[in-house]
Amino acid sequence: MLLRTDPFRELDRLTQQFTGANGTWSRPAPMPLDAYRAGDEYVIHFDLPGVDPDAIDVDVERNMLTVKAERRPHPQAEDVKWELVERPLGVFSRQVMLSDTLDPEGITADYDQGVLTLRIPVAEKAKPRKVAVGRSGARKQIRA
Repeated sequence: MLLRTDPFRELDRLTQQFTGANGTWSRPAPMPLDAYRAGDEYVIHFDLPGVDPDAIDVDVERNMLTVKAERRPHPQAEDVKWELVERPLGVFSRQVMLSDTLDPEGITADYDQGVLTLRIPVAEKAKPRKVAVGRSGARKQIRA
């Protein structure tokens, strides 16, 4: 059984959630992410708890990576009376701009324990490489 809380406290919590600490308008991020580089790939983790893997769509168009996910309501029996509903339902979307140094053709995606992990390889043209330095013989002068 869930206990109901003070409605004014809930109103304050919602106000802070939507206005932010500094009073500017912001929306809660329904799909928070972490991104980092590991060797020759970038890794992005999206938190998507409660989302069925079949309800996740990952698209790349040019340099724009778009992740869409739908959190569907649980089937409910007739005798169920919801006391508190805080988890957002519906379709969520998040876009990430990919740099030209990444290879969108090589993206892989895995979903485990509510976390979608995308791995994006660094493009071959962007990887560091050695340049061979050759020896030149005697220079010939060209007369005009």
